[in-house]
Amino acid sequence: MLNSLTIKNLALVDALTWQLGTGLVCVTGETGAGKSIIVGALKLILGERADRDLIRTGTDTCSVEAVFDLEDVAGVNAELAEAGLEPCEGNQLLLKRVISTSGQNKQFVNCAPATLQILKRLGQHLVDLHGPHDHQSLLSRERQLAMLDAAASSQPALQEYQAQFSKWKHLTAELDDLTNAERSSEQELELLRFQVEEIDAAQIRPEEEENILQRYKMASNSTKLAEITGQILGTLAEADDAVLNRLNELRRHLRELEKTDRQTANMIQGFESAVVELEELEQATRSYQEDLDFNPKEIAELEERINVAENLKRKYGGSLTRVLEHRETIATKLHKIESRSDELERLTAALQKSRAALDGAALKLTQLRRKASPRLAKEVSKQLSDLGFRQSKFEAQLDPLANPGSHGYEELDFLIAPNPGEPSKPLRSIASSGEMSRIMLAVKSALAKEDAIPLLVFDEIDANVGGEIAAAVGRKMQTLGKTHQIISITHLPQVAALAACHYVVTKVVENDRTFSRLVNVEGDERVKEIARMLGGNSTSARSHAISLLKEA
Repeated sequence: MLNSLTIKNLALVDALTWQLGTGLVCVTGETGAGKSIIVGALKLILGERADRDLIRTGTDTCSVEAVFDLEDVAGVNAELAEAGLEPCEGNQLLLKRVISTSGQNKQFVNCAPATLQILKRLGQHLVDLHGPHDHQSLLSRERQLAMLDAAASSQPALQEYQAQFSKWKHLTAELDDLTNAERSSEQELELLRFQVEEIDAAQIRPEEEENILQRYKMASNSTKLAEITGQILGTLAEADDAVLNRLNELRRHLRELEKTDRQTANMIQGFESAVVELEELEQATRSYQEDLDFNPKEIAELEERINVAENLKRKYGGSLTRVLEHRETIATKLHKIESRSDELERLTAALQKSRAALDGAALKLTQLRRKASPRLAKEVSKQLSDLGFRQSKFEAQLDPLANPGSHGYEELDFLIAPNPGEPSKPLRSIASSGEMSRIMLAVKSALAKEDAIPLLVFDEIDANVGGEIAAAVGRKMQTLGKTHQIISITHLPQVAALAACHYVVTKVVENDRTFSRLVNVEGDERVKEIARMLGGNSTSARSHAISLLKEA
């Protein structure tokens, strides 16, 4: 249920925290008092588009916060997991929406930042909102089919069908691709073969690319490098006054010094270490110089290998790794085309097997639906009779599809003949919003036990009805309140009298500012409000109000 709704700076509401009760909750008040703000706040929480004009004059932001207590959090937690959000702690869900004049709107789920799409998806598990013209869910043939499936308890059969449908669609797409590939021209096949052969002939290995580039750089600069290494070797060992020759002379002097004074032994040790490092430098330089002995053929081969690699990268990808990935892709495609006879045979057999499994799953689903269809129509007709459609005829008509659909082999159309002698017509052709509202209430009542959405909001759906029909509408809502939390924005005293909790929206002026207030009415205050709805606070109106409350 919706535990609480907190509104700040939304239209005429400066600050409101609404603690709701269970069952049927009615909201009444004079026209223009601000009852629509309640519905507007809920729509914001459900992810509907925000209008900055809703922000109360003189403020920069408005916010709506809703706390839901859930008996079953599995569906909500699944949505949260898919969105990468933490699951609910316990059975409580907190949703918040902040609208700013700057356009930097924010939304939160359990205090964590979230997207507007997440609010919309969560809202599908939490609230079903209906106004005088909010009947899209009832008019949608897909939604009608979902209602029938709820009545038929066919969700497991539907899930099995959809799993088989997904496999069948995938195999169908594979077979179509292969069939189209079979029509490929020989020129295209030659191109694929050429690309595979070209990449294979290059024998490229991404891990060798850096070494080849380094070798080519050395080869390209071998003359300069040889000159530099020659100078290094000359300085170290080959010139008359080479460093190592001079150090040999220095070594003799140090040894004579050591013979005279043994305390200078540490000096000769450090010297010898330095000489060893310089000798190693000479050897490393000579080895490096020998590696610089490139012949023109080797340089040409390195250059050719680099050109081949760069050409492949330019044609098939920005790196040698991507070139090899491209090779695998086209090789797989080429293999499928070249061995298409075997592949066609395999796919055709797999598709036939898949279609048989799909047909079997569809048959089970269809049987459940056809069994439940007259039962649902009978129950809705009964509910409609209670709501004033005494002689109406309601049908849940299943029509076969030409091709398998994502929800089965048939689609559903709710048909109704409101009056005797008239042909049944689809609901979408019914023009009267008053009729549509009652039909929707009848369907909701018929599906009350199967409907998993905990909160139903009826925004003046009882418009254009009165008298005994109004009382019947109220009784239906009261009955729905036994299995759901119901919020009804109503002008009908017959409905308000049946509420478990009754709230009144009033408009007040304080310090030249207008405010909307929401108050819970009980006892005499409730009698006064229902009397007002009946036409005034006369003695007869009060008596009638008291009578309605006693009957309720």
